[in-house]
Amino acid sequence: MRQSTVRFAATAIRLADVTFPSDRVQIHRTRLAYIHLDNLLHFSKIDRDGRVDGYVAAYLPDELAVLFLRSGEVVTAARITQEGRAVASIGAVLRDIREEVERGELAFCDAPLEQLAWMYQSCASPASLRFADLSKPEELFPVLQQERYTGVLELIAEGRLSYLRFDNGRFANGYYAGKPANLTVAQYLESLFRPASGGEPVRLMGSVFPIATDLPEQASSAMLQSYRELFWRLVDFAEREAPGQVAQRAMKARDALIGAHPALEALSQPLDREAQELVTTPTDVTRALANWCRQLLQELEIVAPGVAPIVVKEATREQRFVLQKSGFYQQLPWTVSW
Repeated sequence: MRQSTVRFAATAIRLADVTFPSDRVQIHRTRLAYIHLDNLLHFSKIDRDGRVDGYVAAYLPDELAVLFLRSGEVVTAARITQEGRAVASIGAVLRDIREEVERGELAFCDAPLEQLAWMYQSCASPASLRFADLSKPEELFPVLQQERYTGVLELIAEGRLSYLRFDNGRFANGYYAGKPANLTVAQYLESLFRPASGGEPVRLMGSVFPIATDLPEQASSAMLQSYRELFWRLVDFAEREAPGQVAQRAMKARDALIGAHPALEALSQPLDREAQELVTTPTDVTRALANWCRQLLQELEIVAPGVAPIVVKEATREQRFVLQKSGFYQQLPWTVSW
């Protein structure tokens, strides 16, 4: 199978050559045609050996797609293309992988959460390029020390990634792809700068980005679809209680809040249209729906006093346990008794 020639932006490093650090390789790089993706992700959730922190890296013709796992659950995703890096919705990344079964490859590896947070941050920040002087690798650390740099330095040498954390200019710790056990960190980093056996200069890329300590969890596609249905159910039940007062007010409340809660644009898409791709957290999307609901129903209370708790109770009855767990009701000024 011919590998993709897509490269990191402004570099000679091919995405097909990229290797991330790992503690253990669960599945070595294998053609997607030989892997049942759904079974792999299901195994990660139910089997003790699969409930690990790690990542799935999918090497596709036009991108490198990454799924991040925490305790076996896919919590977020990212894409790396020749245009750059970006966080992406889990659903969109899974679709990309499934559409390239014949031409893609996949690797599944364990990795510590700290490393996963840095991998994610390099796509979310995004990373800023910082090219090192290939002829003077010994100056790299002193320069960062002089600058009192705090953050993560990412080095990509011939596709192998290394992450190094600095605190006020001092090296703290790091993770390295392909580092032999018998080499010290300094020896390994020096080896990254050496020319190839034929004398060709090494393909090296350096980037810096802020330190991240957490791996944000995305709201799942199922949760987003459920909230989208709830948005329109709230509109329908409110219309029953105050005919002719709701549809325009609902959109007006959405427009007033969309700057603070961009998720409302996707949640308010009519149900007969295709869902919009959305990257958000469960907390943020719950807050968006609750704030919109509060603003809409507070306006209706002016013309129909007492309508708000009735609408909330009837519209959310089927999802009340999920909404209680997410903290939806706690963000409303009304008490709903079941």
